[in-house]
Amino acid sequence: MAATSRGTAPEPPDVRPRLTVLSGPSGVGKSTVVAHMRKVHPEVWLSVSATTRKPRPGERDGVQYYFVGDDEFDKLVANGELLEWAEFAGNRYGTPRRAVLERIEAGEPVLLEIDLQGARLVRESMPEAQLVFLAPPSWEELVRRLTGRGTEPPEVIERRLETAKIELAAESEFDTTLVNTSVEDVARELLALMQVV
Repeated sequence: MAATSRGTAPEPPDVRPRLTVLSGPSGVGKSTVVAHMRKVHPEVWLSVSATTRKPRPGERDGVQYYFVGDDEFDKLVANGELLEWAEFAGNRYGTPRRAVLERIEAGEPVLLEIDLQGARLVRESMPEAQLVFLAPPSWEELVRRLTGRGTEPPEVIERRLETAKIELAAESEFDTTLVNTSVEDVARELLALMQVV
């Protein structure tokens, strides 16, 4: 009599957290959503970027940014130590690669909050990353948010609005779009996408 083998349950899929990238036009509220989310779920690790810009009052090295000189930034780029980098308003910003990979390997949810250019570079170097686009409820609302700050001259606002049009046109490049009608709702949806419970 032939032996019959009993089927074994399949191995559960590898549910290791993957990198989540949050991007969207200037003024859409990315920082506000991330701040709210991390208040509720401090275990979500937000990557700290390196920058060549000088610290603003109250900013601390290693907290808001890693503040580095041009030479040091050049070395980071040359050695492939940045996952992505971009120049914005005369300063360079980049995401240190090693810290991101270490956190993912440790099974921690990792979030990057970066611009469109950076999101595209992450897509190239880490195709498995989850790209999330944060959209405004409407163009009028985005204009209101950008002009309502009252901290920038009209030509800067005009430049930001032109950039925002380009950024909005790139929405289809992302895996998921969240519309920022409510900070609490978007933060909850983002946590669900990141599988943080």
